[in-house]
Amino acid sequence: MKAPAAQPEIREVMDIRQAAHYMGISADSLYRYASTGFIPAFRLGNRWRFRKSRLDEWMDRRSGLEEAPAPKLVRSQKKPVRSTRVLGRAARTGS
Repeated sequence: MKAPAAQPEIREVMDIRQAAHYMGISADSLYRYASTGFIPAFRLGNRWRFRKSRLDEWMDRRSGLEEAPAPKLVRSQKKPVRSTRVLGRAARTGS
């Protein structure tokens, strides 16, 4: 009788093979996702590395379990500023 295969230890920083196994996808797909920036990853030398915590956060956001941070509102135009030259002239004439 064979003993059950031991599950590999899941580390905080994983290589592409470990991260692919953790996510349940092929290493080729994970490599493509990392190189296009679709999935959070970083390069250490010439090798891709993945943080378990970042992958968990990314999966939570993608699955809708965690609220994505609200986007910051950006004004398309600045408020017009009155020219100091116009203000100076009005102050001198007393208007």
